[in-house]
Amino acid sequence: MKCAKIFVLALLTLMTACSNSSEKPASQPAAAPTPAPKPDIGPLGEMAIPADNPITPDKVDLGKKLFFDTRLSKTGQMSCETCHLPDKGWADGKQFSAKFDGSLNTRHTPTLINAGYYKQWYWDGRAATLEGQVTAAWRGQMGGDPDAVAMTLNGIDAYKTDFQKVFNGPATADNIAKALATFVRTVKSEDSPWDKYQKGDKAAVSDDVVKGFDVFSNSDKANCTLCHLPPLFTDTLFHNVGIGFDKPMPDLGRGKILGDAAEKKGTKDPDAETMQGAFKTPTLRSVTDTGPYFHDGRANKLEDAVDLMLKGGIKNPHLDEKLKPKMLSKDERTQLLAFLKSLTPEAKPFDKPRLP
Repeated sequence: MKCAKIFVLALLTLMTACSNSSEKPASQPAAAPTPAPKPDIGPLGEMAIPADNPITPDKVDLGKKLFFDTRLSKTGQMSCETCHLPDKGWADGKQFSAKFDGSLNTRHTPTLINAGYYKQWYWDGRAATLEGQVTAAWRGQMGGDPDAVAMTLNGIDAYKTDFQKVFNGPATADNIAKALATFVRTVKSEDSPWDKYQKGDKAAVSDDVVKGFDVFSNSDKANCTLCHLPPLFTDTLFHNVGIGFDKPMPDLGRGKILGDAAEKKGTKDPDAETMQGAFKTPTLRSVTDTGPYFHDGRANKLEDAVDLMLKGGIKNPHLDEKLKPKMLSKDERTQLLAFLKSLTPEAKPFDKPRLP
């Protein structure tokens, strides 16, 4: 009897063990996937890219070739580089540049630096897209016939191959402008001494630069950040600082653009009057490379431009209410200029492309 009890107990133990071994282990929660590292967008922040014109390396390379190609112009003697030279801060260093027909522009060539971050283009913001600005300058400044240029490029084997690779088709007026705009979006000013300082390299700038930033941003001092907001050091908006109102026929800038657009629609724009004589706030990045200054190129030196702004601009009925005269000491002015100069990166040679 005792042996039978032992046998039954052993059998039950064996059955229990078998039963336990057949159970599936409790499922463990899946480990959360490691998030992909965010791309380094640099000190300028993220750029808004049109959905119909994404940036690709091949498109940048194609746009770079087109930018330096004089075959895009009517005369065959101008390219985008004619007015936007890499060693001139992507401007031309002139007060006014000449058009394809020899006539002079009435506004200073603006730099292309960080142009991809804007929301409107030209000094008066009349272009709603960078692609539109490229096309307008191509036609007006260079005298180009986009459709005719496309036909010319399609007759060049290397270009024909490039366009097929980038756009899956031949060159057209539209995709030429898209390639050019894509290249322009890569023209940036970053990694300046001030950027390095803000990243933690305290030896990147002098004490005067650090003090100059306080002068620049302090509301009791120069208060430049009202319009020159970091990180682009422009608010990308339009302000009347009086430039041109010391002449009989001032350029009315943004106000005229808004007024003319409203008139075409048979309406009135309430901002047209307040924006009379207003122009886009220029970026201060690479500011030592992009003179002369203001939309009429009147200031050859950065010091002259700073002094005009510290005086409160030029009085006129539409002067921006933000702009007030500022009294700085001699040391504060020196510090302010030192800070502004720290926004220009070290000069590096630009490799121009080989054209087909």
